[in-house]
Amino acid sequence: MAHDHHHTESHGHRHPESKDHPVKDWEALEGAIRSLLIEKGVLGADEIRRRIEEWEQKSPTQGARMVARAWVDPAYEARLLADANAAAGELGIDAPGAKIVALKNTATLHHLVVCTLCSCYPRTVLGLPPAWYKSKAYRSRAVSEPRQVLAEFGTVLAPQVELRVVDSTADCRYLVLPARPAGSEGLSEAELAALVTRDSMIGVAPAASPA
Repeated sequence: MAHDHHHTESHGHRHPESKDHPVKDWEALEGAIRSLLIEKGVLGADEIRRRIEEWEQKSPTQGARMVARAWVDPAYEARLLADANAAAGELGIDAPGAKIVALKNTATLHHLVVCTLCSCYPRTVLGLPPAWYKSKAYRSRAVSEPRQVLAEFGTVLAPQVELRVVDSTADCRYLVLPARPAGSEGLSEAELAALVTRDSMIGVAPAASPA
């Protein structure tokens, strides 16, 4: 079920630790549906295995390429912010299905992505979501106490920085365009892409600084 909320800051809960959080209910449901699809002949076990392998091969490197190109090419950045799916296609990145919206972080505005009802996530450009993104603690606290959640990731925003929490849906996923780090002016596009982390494209951390 699609849910399209736009949140600003509010009040409180606890943040997930940086370790796996098994989603046992989801795993049980997935197993039951998979068995049913195989039993009914809708999908074969080999096809399901192949699809899983395809998803497991996806990684944040695709999104990082998009961010790095935006950092060096203002015209591409404008197209990315206008239509992220089309901008992905320009780089040969296949991003079908849900609409992807790119949101730019600046010195005065910071975006944080969450999916409050489940774990909607732009897997085509970011790969598989981290376990903490799917946890109930993150999904509730990112809305109720976002600045504290960010601080627990090591990201402390100045009071004057506006914080916007955006809620992913089944129809719309978000990609944060982090601010380009200081000292990266002489780096190549490939070197810039190496600074772009999964967490920076979710909004819980800035891009990495050059070594």
